[in-house]
Amino acid sequence: MDRRTFLHSGSIAAAAGAAMASITAPAAATEAVQAIPSTAPGNRDWSDRKPVGAPIVKRFDEQRWLLDNVIEANGVDWDQSHTGVAIRSGGPSAVPDMDELRKRVKRLVDIGPTFETLARKREAMAKDAERAGNKTAARDDYYIASSYWASAMWTIDELNHKLIMLNNKKRDNFNRYMALADHHIEWVEFPYRGKSLPAIFHLPPNFQSGNKVPVIVAVSGMDGFKERSVALYKDGWMERGYAVLAFEGPGYWEPPLRGIYVDVPGWAESAKTVADWLAKRPEIDADKIGMTGVSFGSFFTAIMMSADARYKACAVVGTCYEPGGETIFNQASPTFKKRFMFMSGITDEREFDDFRKTIDWNGYAQRIKGAYIVACGQYDQLCPLEATDAFMKALGGPKQLLVYEGGNHSIALTTATKNGPEPREYQAQWMAARLAGKPFPSERWFIESSGNVTKQTIA
Repeated sequence: MDRRTFLHSGSIAAAAGAAMASITAPAAATEAVQAIPSTAPGNRDWSDRKPVGAPIVKRFDEQRWLLDNVIEANGVDWDQSHTGVAIRSGGPSAVPDMDELRKRVKRLVDIGPTFETLARKREAMAKDAERAGNKTAARDDYYIASSYWASAMWTIDELNHKLIMLNNKKRDNFNRYMALADHHIEWVEFPYRGKSLPAIFHLPPNFQSGNKVPVIVAVSGMDGFKERSVALYKDGWMERGYAVLAFEGPGYWEPPLRGIYVDVPGWAESAKTVADWLAKRPEIDADKIGMTGVSFGSFFTAIMMSADARYKACAVVGTCYEPGGETIFNQASPTFKKRFMFMSGITDEREFDDFRKTIDWNGYAQRIKGAYIVACGQYDQLCPLEATDAFMKALGGPKQLLVYEGGNHSIALTTATKNGPEPREYQAQWMAARLAGKPFPSERWFIESSGNVTKQTIA
């Protein structure tokens, strides 16, 4: 879908507002605590945002021809690994679909329709398998179809009928997957300023009633969504016996459809609500609550960690720690800024440039006393390494920073992850030790391409 098709259309916005009533209503959590109200930071009250149309980004509009040429030359993964994430979550059967995606996507406008085509195909396969009694194949296809329906939402940066339809299809397919899954899954709704924030709660396979297990609260990147936060097969946390709560806070994938936009104090509010809910779950060991964040999830997990000491440890891959986000918003692909403006409920670029100053960890990081580990690339194209170093030094608790030589935002383009400690495997071992209460030194590791590790103390 062309993201400029519905710019400033009052009639479309009104129709979309009416259509909101048709969004599938998820099951409410059995227990939740009211969020603590707070005011937005800065000199302006950002709480009342009512966007009309899509965000207007000067660089996006002026460089659209260049953006499309970059996509044609480099493929759908020009800005980040869309296909890699889909394969990691959906498994090997998603490989042919991603091959087809690469062949069909030549411009930005091709991404949504191609994912929608793949979603329809997978949904049809799932229904055929279910009718034939092949529950395993149906389960897998419903999961992948849900992921593709969600991915088709990515290039739509305004609330309209199309976005609502895709969200409903995403939820419908995930509901069908849940009914066939090999472990317990449930929708959760956390109250938030008179509305609610969505999450998905997973218990590990073979969970035995009466036991208590550790839990990971997972926050994806700004282009991620809760439905794929737990992989279809061999999920790194579930295989290790953790429960997982995949959480979408203010501004993330689904909340903007509910009129809930990015709000830094709001993430702190929701942290307490989430921790309260987890502490009351009989399956959860309330002394073993960890967090994981990816990309912009690195920032929002920090805000949550700062608000509640019940989060004992946090593991992050990829960073977005530059206050105000000058690099990601004004120097990287203009799609990042346009997308985050949608998440923020702001359509005017000058207004957003004022708002983004509130995207700042200062005053939050210093309050974090839990254990923290961050893995990042030396040449992260979305966040300067200096900003990550500054964040790590500001943290109030024990910490470890792993910098991979030559790595980019996703820590790709380097052999350091092969020859040195593999980021996600190392962090999983690190998390187990932290939740077990084992101490560790605060250090900065530089992992060379050879695998050699140079360590220095972080003050």
